[in-house]
Amino acid sequence: MFDFNIVFLKDIKKVREMIEMKVLTIKQPWATLVAEGIKKYEFRSWKTNYRGKLLIHAGSGVDKDEMARFKDLNLDFPAKRILAIVDLEDCLELDEELNKKIINEKNIAYGSKKRTGYAWKLSNVKKINYNKDIKGKLGLWNIDYNENKPR
Repeated sequence: MFDFNIVFLKDIKKVREMIEMKVLTIKQPWATLVAEGIKKYEFRSWKTNYRGKLLIHAGSGVDKDEMARFKDLNLDFPAKRILAIVDLEDCLELDEELNKKIINEKNIAYGSKKRTGYAWKLSNVKKINYNKDIKGKLGLWNIDYNENKPR
């Protein structure tokens, strides 16, 4: 016999996970580079113990000096939008060995700059077309789905 209560409880859990989804606001061009799967590490000065699904939000800020490096990629760089969902797989302290590994990838997003702080390892990138402007926040934050329903 099929137990509808189990299905219903699983659906409630999925809805709760969506409503309580963690979000990270990132400046452009970095947010788009994550959404396109080009940038697999997000660099932060702080660490997090959170692991799991994470929405990537393009904030209103733009790193103008860096935008020129990526103009030949013919990408859109929207502001104030949810661009992707990713898995935050790990949060690694940036030491000499990890810096060397990242630089040796010769990824256009990283260049040869040595960094300090933490590298948030992102995987399973899926682009999202979320057609609503959303104001970003600092740190990891929860999206209020009721306030931010797509149009």
